[in-house]
Amino acid sequence: MSNDQEAQALKHIFGEHLREARKVVGLTQEALALHVGLDRTYISLLERGIKSPTLTTFIRLCRGLDQEPGLFLAQVNELLLQRGEECDY
Repeated sequence: MSNDQEAQALKHIFGEHLREARKVVGLTQEALALHVGLDRTYISLLERGIKSPTLTTFIRLCRGLDQEPGLFLAQVNELLLQRGEECDY
């Protein structure tokens, strides 16, 4: 897998995990955005894997979702590994 493909896969899986974490805590994109001081459309772009957050934004999102950043990233990494096995990355 090329670096570009890896980056795209990471953004996509990060976004999926962000969406799932948001739904688990019962927040809409709008509610999460308001809670962490971002725009709802930016949350949508993250969840669709179109954008990737800065470190500061990532920490704000984790706080808004009541998630430990390290655990969140470990879960994303686990999803990447699982997908890698399934998709032959």
